[in-house]
Amino acid sequence: MIKTKSVHSPIDPEDGLRILATRLRGRGLPSNRYDVWMANLGPSEALLRDILGKRLTWAEFSRRYKKELLESGGIDARNRTIKNHGQKFTLRLLQTLGRAGNVTLMCHCAEDETHCHRHLLQKVLIGKV
Repeated sequence: MIKTKSVHSPIDPEDGLRILATRLRGRGLPSNRYDVWMANLGPSEALLRDILGKRLTWAEFSRRYKKELLESGGIDARNRTIKNHGQKFTLRLLQTLGRAGNVTLMCHCAEDETHCHRHLLQKVLIGKV
């Protein structure tokens, strides 16, 4: 099962694999708050600046974040036969881990924040990548 929560929420054994899905780890955040930090799952710095600066609607942020998640990486440009290695490989791996056990996607937003990329990432992972 793929779940979401704030990295600042209490740690629960039912969290399973705790993934910090943010570009920035956060100054002073102890590394025992998460199992793995996957900066590539967070929105790009430019996209993050735009949403925090209120230069984007939530709908536009959602569309652009999902597009970033599914972009082909530089490795695809160098390989003629096998494509979508980079980010899609990571997303498929997380889907497989979520079917085998609990995976919790985390960021710095408050637990009750509804406009947070971790919820969008969860929806992508529950769908087909």
